[in-house]
Amino acid sequence: MSRLDSMLRRFTAQRDGLNWAAKEIAGVDGDVLDMGLGNGRTYDHLREILSDRRVWVIDRVLQCHPSCVPPEADFLQGEAEPMLNRLADEGHKIVLAHYDFGFGVKEQDVAEAAAMSPVIASVMTQGGIIVSGQPLVGFEELDGPAGIPEGRYLFYRA
Repeated sequence: MSRLDSMLRRFTAQRDGLNWAAKEIAGVDGDVLDMGLGNGRTYDHLREILSDRRVWVIDRVLQCHPSCVPPEADFLQGEAEPMLNRLADEGHKIVLAHYDFGFGVKEQDVAEAAAMSPVIASVMTQGGIIVSGQPLVGFEELDGPAGIPEGRYLFYRA
């Protein structure tokens, strides 16, 4: 598979997974969290499909497309663990989270996701959904929507 085809497959899985998760959490109170703003594509999609919810964003730097800059109050700039602890300390509960942190080295990315899992759990609402590009630990793994190749995207319930 070409790198272009692989990227298209990943983006399609991500979009379909987020749309599925948004339906799964309908009627459950809580905010939304995008971990890893990057260019802002995922954040832009989340704010469109969940326009009635607050969408928090965590990233080390703000370097997204100008049309995707989150409100200053919703952008938590810095390392993930202290930012997640801040959300928890302030009593915010997340009903849908998207995890997209990584270094681009599979072993490092898997280790970081495992280490971050308990901190992510601390902000999740009971029954909330996590859509992740990396395997997480300590959550109930879900099948997710039909049509997404196994392992392409991962889905968890808190």
